[in-house]
Amino acid sequence: MAVSKSWSSDTYLHRQRKYFTLAEANRTLPLVRRIVADIVSTHETATHLHAQLENRDYPQSREDLENQLEQTVDRLNDLLDELKAIGCELKDYRMGLVDFPSRHQGREIYLCWRLGEQTIGHWHELHTGFQGRQPVELLTETNP
Repeated sequence: MAVSKSWSSDTYLHRQRKYFTLAEANRTLPLVRRIVADIVSTHETATHLHAQLENRDYPQSREDLENQLEQTVDRLNDLLDELKAIGCELKDYRMGLVDFPSRHQGREIYLCWRLGEQTIGHWHELHTGFQGRQPVELLTETNP
């Protein structure tokens, strides 16, 4: 049997997107918090190493510095893959800003969390981002 030409892997992946309830997203926070803390730290290290290379400020050989940067970037990518496997999306490397796909009144939204916050206390529309954050108490429906 032939596969329909209208089907694409993008369609399949979109259908597989995880939607979190507020409770589910909050339950993932201990793991997400550890991963995001590592991402922020690793990104800072990569940025510092890159700046050293750009400024020709080599406390060691250039080759050693390049190898260290490559290993750091590989580690950062591994951490990003871990976060993606959970189903949430990193939005800012420096702030440790993470969005959890969810639904509200029949439409997609993001539950929004930032490193340092104890629980998920905000949400926003897909197009508004961090500046459009609103308190989760305004949500009337948090089930996907």
